[in-house]
Amino acid sequence: MKNTKRLGFFVVLVATLALLLVACQPQTVEVTRVVTETVTETIEVEGQPVEVTRVVTETVVETVEVEAAPDEEMASFTAPDPTTYRNLTIGDADTLDPNLAYDTASGGIILNVMEPLVFYQGADPTQYVPALSVEVPSIENGLISEDGTTYTFPIREGVTFHDGGALEPHDVAYTFQRGLLQSDPDGPQWLLIEPILGYNTCYDITEGIDPECNLAGDIDALLTTASAEDLVAVCENVQAAIVADDEAGTVTFNLAQSWGPFLATIAQSWGSVMDMEWAVENGAWDGSCETWQDHYAPGSENSELSTIINGTGPYMLESWTPGQGWVYIANPNYWRGDDQPVWEGGPSGIADIQTVVVDIVPEWGTRFATLQAGDAEVVTVPVANRPQADDLVGEFCDAATLECTPNEENPNGILRKWSNMPNPNRTDIFMTYDIPAESPFIGSGELDGNGIPTDFFSDIHVRRAMNYCFDYDIYIQEALNGEGVRNNGPIIKDMLGYNEDGEMYEYDLEACEAELAQAWGGVLPDIGFRFQIAYNTGSVARQTAGEILQASLSSINPNYQIELVGLPWPTFLRATRASQIPMAISGWQEDIHDPHNWVVPFLVGTYAFRQRLPQEVLDQFNEYVNAGVATADPAEREAIYFELQKLHHEETPQITLAQVLGARYEQRWIGDWFYNPILPGTYYYSMNLDGGSQ
Repeated sequence: MKNTKRLGFFVVLVATLALLLVACQPQTVEVTRVVTETVTETIEVEGQPVEVTRVVTETVVETVEVEAAPDEEMASFTAPDPTTYRNLTIGDADTLDPNLAYDTASGGIILNVMEPLVFYQGADPTQYVPALSVEVPSIENGLISEDGTTYTFPIREGVTFHDGGALEPHDVAYTFQRGLLQSDPDGPQWLLIEPILGYNTCYDITEGIDPECNLAGDIDALLTTASAEDLVAVCENVQAAIVADDEAGTVTFNLAQSWGPFLATIAQSWGSVMDMEWAVENGAWDGSCETWQDHYAPGSENSELSTIINGTGPYMLESWTPGQGWVYIANPNYWRGDDQPVWEGGPSGIADIQTVVVDIVPEWGTRFATLQAGDAEVVTVPVANRPQADDLVGEFCDAATLECTPNEENPNGILRKWSNMPNPNRTDIFMTYDIPAESPFIGSGELDGNGIPTDFFSDIHVRRAMNYCFDYDIYIQEALNGEGVRNNGPIIKDMLGYNEDGEMYEYDLEACEAELAQAWGGVLPDIGFRFQIAYNTGSVARQTAGEILQASLSSINPNYQIELVGLPWPTFLRATRASQIPMAISGWQEDIHDPHNWVVPFLVGTYAFRQRLPQEVLDQFNEYVNAGVATADPAEREAIYFELQKLHHEETPQITLAQVLGARYEQRWIGDWFYNPILPGTYYYSMNLDGGSQ
């Protein structure tokens, strides 16, 4: 820690009316003053100085009288600029490389600028429409083989990338081949490696030459261990699995096994197609089997395409300033004509909204003031702050039925609130079993009261204690506005394999204290410990979760000290991927709606790698994970997942928290927004700023 500074500032939020009509009786409105104190510290993450923040806010509400509109007259809601959409969010993108992007901010940019072969049919996450493919493959149209292992896509003609290059089948094949060969452990490629190549032990392209997974994710080990012949064979295997025929205008995927959710998998951002020639010109893999290893497992910070993007989509990325935000502009040469809607009744032609401005504003007070003043169409509203936004709502809409009703108590409220949005995501607290010694988050690195050893969480009594010390009810009330429901394992509720009767930890300070007294040979009560728990800056719910755990531990013993640090999203991602954070408060948004997409990342994939779970634990989990996806019988799958979640409870690698229903607050001049729970971010092409169909 190099320096510390304190800042204090005031943000004044003034309640505004959407439209002043004929003066009537005075009306009392709230004026909110938010006092914010920010503590900023500089630490080192992976050898680089990074500022982290702790933010404390206090809200003071006062009332004033203003002239109100008559009850019988409704305000009209008109966008100040019908060509420009403004969004204030809390998290930055990590990368613009579709082969590497695996966070919602990055995925949202990619799916507005680039396009996959097939796309979701509007709000339905289980039905697909053609995009860069002329047809959606099926057994009936002959584009899927009878045994389900071959998918053929006829590629659309007359499509150009934003820089003018023509879309051809080899662009599609190159995109998927490059992703598989990069095989970055922190990216989405495991979703494609499993069905295309059949690798499900370490979900890495090197599994074909190293079934024991000693090379997975390690470029140095790969280059020094694998022979030239082995390396070429890996690449040729990938090229045989994905074959382009420019003359016939097709791309064929030869899967290692029948895979029901294959279309669901490639409809996501990592299925977006890039221009091969453009990518190669910018330093990406040249398509040769002699060079692919030079681009293996690069990490988003090292990708040649992380800060540039070239797609075929309805929007072009005009700019991206890390830490500040990004701007889209409508693609004036978009290939889709007015008679070619994305889906029946969907958008077509050039985008209605010409400019989309996304600004990163971590402070809720500033976001709320901007929304209240009508200077933003949408802002990120933390669950805990929904009651404050509710005061501005004039219309309630159901995301499932698309039905809207006026708020009779506040019909002139400036906002529309969408609710009943099932969220296929959850925030949890992850404990790292083996932390690198150079981590800046473990204090002294010793069990001396001023830090923790690197293997602190390898002791199961510590992990159990953390689960007992968390007050789940307070979290649901304070962080989730009372709208959360607990889960008892990696699988979410109402999904195949979720056991309603499964065990879960309850808040129990005595049990927490007893577990800590047994940990590390019984020395903790006298010596204590100190480490840092991290969350991404701007996430109030995650910050609250850390505060709850912090308060519980200190109430047991003042020697039990954890400190909260907020990290910018890209820094947080890199620190968690490097396993540097002892306890990381993070979340998972499903890629496809299947239990396999939950048990893999939590138990043998993404989070398991970041937590550095021991190999013997990974092997136990993997046996069940592979068995669960190997059978199509729902009853058999359920029984397997029940046992898997029982094992998860016994090992307790995470503190499993709660799901919450989503809500969206938007200005009432927005039209034709829809909710698809699988989509990362907002799909701006479907929307307008003239009220649309609402």
